[in-house]
Amino acid sequence: MQALDILESGSYYHIYNRGINSCDLFIEEDNYAYFLNLYEKYIDPIADTYAWVLMPNHFHVLLRLKDVEEIDSTELKATHQYFSNLFNAYTKAFNKRNNRHGALFERPFKRKLIENDTYLNRVLLYIHNNPVHHDFCSHAIEYGWSSYLSCLSNRPTKLKRKEVIEWFNDEANFKYMHQHAMASKQMEEWLGLE
Repeated sequence: MQALDILESGSYYHIYNRGINSCDLFIEEDNYAYFLNLYEKYIDPIADTYAWVLMPNHFHVLLRLKDVEEIDSTELKATHQYFSNLFNAYTKAFNKRNNRHGALFERPFKRKLIENDTYLNRVLLYIHNNPVHHDFCSHAIEYGWSSYLSCLSNRPTKLKRKEVIEWFNDEANFKYMHQHAMASKQMEEWLGLE
Protein backbone atom coordinates (compact mmCIF):
# COMPACT_ATOMS: atom_id res chain seq x y z
CA MET A 1 0.00 0.00 0.00
CA GLN A 2 1.35 3.43 -0.92
CA ALA A 3 2.25 5.96 1.75
CA LEU A 4 -0.19 8.86 1.82
CA ASP A 5 0.37 12.41 2.94
CA ILE A 6 -1.16 13.01 6.34
CA LEU A 7 -3.79 15.72 6.05
CA GLU A 8 -2.49 18.70 8.04
CA SER A 9 -4.67 21.60 9.11
CA GLY A 10 -3.76 24.94 7.57
CA SER A 11 -2.27 23.27 4.46
CA TYR A 12 -3.31 23.32 0.80
CA TYR A 13 -4.07 20.02 -0.94
CA HIS A 14 -4.95 18.69 -4.33
CA ILE A 15 -7.56 16.00 -3.55
CA TYR A 16 -8.66 13.66 -6.32
CA ASN A 17 -10.28 10.29 -6.83
CA ARG A 18 -12.02 8.21 -9.45
CA GLY A 19 -14.58 5.49 -9.72
CA ILE A 20 -13.42 2.00 -8.82
CA ASN A 21 -12.12 0.30 -11.99
CA SER A 22 -12.61 3.73 -13.62
CA CYS A 23 -16.40 3.34 -13.52
CA ASP A 24 -18.53 6.46 -13.85
CA LEU A 25 -19.28 8.38 -10.67
CA PHE A 26 -21.77 10.68 -12.37
CA ILE A 27 -24.29 9.23 -14.81
CA GLU A 28 -27.06 11.82 -14.77
CA GLU A 29 -26.84 15.60 -14.48
CA ASP A 30 -28.35 15.66 -11.01
CA ASN A 31 -25.60 13.30 -9.76
CA TYR A 32 -23.13 16.18 -10.10
CA ALA A 33 -25.32 18.57 -8.12
CA TYR A 34 -25.97 15.96 -5.44
CA PHE A 35 -22.23 15.34 -4.99
CA LEU A 36 -21.63 19.09 -4.64
CA ASN A 37 -24.39 19.34 -2.02
CA LEU A 38 -22.79 16.52 -0.04
CA TYR A 39 -19.37 18.15 -0.50
CA GLU A 40 -20.77 21.35 1.00
CA LYS A 41 -22.26 19.40 3.92
CA TYR A 42 -19.18 17.33 4.76
CA ILE A 43 -16.15 19.28 3.52
CA ASP A 44 -17.05 22.99 3.76
CA PRO A 45 -16.97 22.89 7.59
CA ILE A 46 -13.29 21.81 7.53
CA ALA A 47 -11.89 23.32 4.34
CA ASP A 48 -11.87 26.36 2.06
CA THR A 49 -12.25 25.40 -1.60
CA TYR A 50 -10.34 27.18 -4.37
CA ALA A 51 -11.04 24.99 -7.43
CA TRP A 52 -12.92 21.86 -8.38
CA VAL A 53 -13.99 19.84 -11.38
CA LEU A 54 -16.32 16.86 -11.63
CA MET A 55 -15.71 14.58 -14.59
CA PRO A 56 -17.85 11.51 -15.39
CA ASN A 57 -15.45 9.04 -13.74
CA HIS A 58 -13.27 11.23 -11.49
CA PHE A 59 -12.97 14.55 -9.70
CA HIS A 60 -10.31 17.03 -8.55
CA VAL A 61 -10.45 19.59 -5.74
CA LEU A 62 -7.99 22.25 -4.61
CA LEU A 63 -8.57 23.18 -0.98
CA ARG A 64 -7.00 24.47 2.20
CA LEU A 65 -7.80 22.57 5.36
CA LYS A 66 -8.90 24.99 8.03
CA ASP A 67 -6.91 25.40 11.21
CA VAL A 68 -8.42 23.61 14.20
CA GLU A 69 -9.51 26.96 15.67
CA GLU A 70 -11.63 27.62 12.57
CA ILE A 71 -13.63 24.38 12.92
CA ASP A 72 -16.65 23.93 15.17
CA SER A 73 -15.18 21.89 18.02
CA THR A 74 -18.44 20.00 18.62
CA GLU A 75 -18.01 18.29 15.25
CA LEU A 76 -14.23 17.82 15.32
CA LYS A 77 -12.97 14.42 14.13
CA ALA A 78 -10.06 13.11 12.06
CA THR A 79 -9.88 14.98 8.74
CA HIS A 80 -10.01 11.85 6.59
CA GLN A 81 -13.31 10.94 8.29
CA TYR A 82 -15.06 13.94 6.67
CA PHE A 83 -13.98 12.69 3.24
CA SER A 84 -15.02 9.15 4.13
CA ASN A 85 -18.46 10.45 5.14
CA LEU A 86 -18.77 12.29 1.81
CA PHE A 87 -17.81 9.24 -0.26
CA ASN A 88 -20.00 6.88 1.77
CA ALA A 89 -23.06 9.13 1.61
CA TYR A 90 -22.71 9.60 -2.15
CA THR A 91 -22.07 5.88 -2.73
CA LYS A 92 -25.16 4.83 -0.77
CA ALA A 93 -27.40 7.19 -2.75
CA PHE A 94 -25.76 6.33 -6.09
CA ASN A 95 -26.02 2.58 -5.45
CA LYS A 96 -29.68 2.80 -4.41
CA ARG A 97 -30.60 4.87 -7.45
CA ASN A 98 -28.70 2.64 -9.89
CA ASN A 99 -29.57 -0.72 -8.31
CA ARG A 100 -25.95 -1.58 -7.57
CA HIS A 101 -23.93 -2.44 -4.48
CA GLY A 102 -20.36 -2.25 -3.24
CA ALA A 103 -17.62 0.32 -3.45
CA LEU A 104 -17.86 3.21 -5.89
CA PHE A 105 -14.66 5.19 -5.19
CA GLU A 106 -11.08 3.95 -5.24
CA ARG A 107 -9.45 3.76 -1.83
CA PRO A 108 -7.61 5.51 -0.49
CA PHE A 109 -8.44 8.86 -2.08
CA LYS A 110 -5.41 10.67 -3.49
CA ARG A 111 -4.00 13.79 -1.89
CA LYS A 112 -0.99 15.94 -2.75
CA LEU A 113 0.33 18.50 -0.32
CA ILE A 114 0.93 21.83 -2.07
CA GLU A 115 4.06 23.50 -0.77
CA ASN A 116 4.70 26.42 -3.14
CA ASP A 117 2.83 29.04 -5.15
CA THR A 118 3.97 27.76 -8.55
CA TYR A 119 2.59 24.30 -7.84
CA LEU A 120 -0.60 25.88 -6.45
CA ASN A 121 -1.21 27.81 -9.67
CA ARG A 122 -0.39 24.81 -11.86
CA VAL A 123 -2.80 22.55 -9.94
CA LEU A 124 -5.56 25.12 -10.36
CA LEU A 125 -4.90 25.35 -14.11
CA TYR A 126 -4.81 21.56 -14.35
CA ILE A 127 -8.13 21.21 -12.52
CA HIS A 128 -9.96 23.78 -14.64
CA ASN A 129 -8.49 22.44 -17.89
CA ASN A 130 -9.20 18.79 -17.07
CA PRO A 131 -12.33 18.75 -19.30
CA VAL A 132 -10.22 20.18 -22.15
CA HIS A 133 -7.51 17.55 -21.64
CA HIS A 134 -10.14 14.80 -21.75
CA ASP A 135 -11.75 16.27 -24.93
CA PHE A 136 -15.08 17.25 -23.36
CA CYS A 137 -14.66 20.82 -24.62
CA SER A 138 -12.12 23.12 -26.23
CA HIS A 139 -11.96 25.69 -23.40
CA ALA A 140 -12.64 25.52 -19.65
CA ILE A 141 -15.45 28.10 -19.98
CA GLU A 142 -17.53 25.55 -21.93
CA TYR A 143 -17.68 22.95 -19.14
CA GLY A 144 -20.40 23.43 -16.55
CA TRP A 145 -19.17 21.14 -13.77
CA SER A 146 -16.08 23.05 -12.69
CA SER A 147 -15.33 26.14 -10.65
CA TYR A 148 -13.93 28.04 -13.64
CA LEU A 149 -17.18 29.92 -14.27
CA SER A 150 -17.63 30.61 -10.54
CA CYS A 151 -14.23 32.30 -10.52
CA LEU A 152 -15.45 34.76 -13.17
CA SER A 153 -18.99 35.24 -11.84
CA ASN A 154 -20.40 37.81 -9.45
CA ARG A 155 -22.93 35.34 -8.05
CA PRO A 156 -22.64 34.36 -4.38
CA THR A 157 -20.32 31.40 -3.84
CA LYS A 158 -18.37 29.72 -1.07
CA LEU A 159 -15.48 29.29 -3.50
CA LYS A 160 -12.50 31.49 -2.57
CA ARG A 161 -12.60 33.20 -5.96
CA LYS A 162 -11.16 36.55 -4.85
CA GLU A 163 -8.01 34.79 -3.66
CA VAL A 164 -7.87 32.66 -6.82
CA ILE A 165 -7.96 35.71 -9.10
CA GLU A 166 -5.30 37.39 -6.93
CA TRP A 167 -3.01 34.36 -7.43
CA PHE A 168 -3.03 35.31 -11.12
CA ASN A 169 -2.82 39.07 -10.38
CA ASP A 170 -6.10 39.89 -12.14
CA GLU A 171 -8.98 38.38 -14.10
CA ALA A 172 -7.35 39.04 -17.49
CA ASN A 173 -4.23 37.06 -16.55
CA PHE A 174 -6.40 34.33 -14.98
CA LYS A 175 -8.14 33.89 -18.36
CA TYR A 176 -4.87 34.15 -20.31
CA MET A 177 -3.14 31.49 -18.22
CA HIS A 178 -6.07 29.10 -18.64
CA GLN A 179 -5.95 29.52 -22.41
CA HIS A 180 -2.21 28.88 -22.51
CA ALA A 181 -1.85 26.05 -19.97
CA MET A 182 0.65 23.36 -20.93
CA ALA A 183 -0.43 20.10 -22.53
CA SER A 184 -2.14 17.52 -20.31
CA LYS A 185 0.63 14.90 -20.35
CA GLN A 186 3.29 17.51 -19.59
CA MET A 187 1.13 18.93 -16.78
CA GLU A 188 0.52 15.48 -15.25
CA GLU A 189 4.25 14.73 -15.29
CA TRP A 190 5.09 18.11 -13.77
CA LEU A 191 2.48 17.64 -11.02
CA GLY A 192 3.56 14.05 -10.35
CA LEU A 193 0.13 12.60 -11.20
CA GLU A 194 1.21 9.91 -13.65
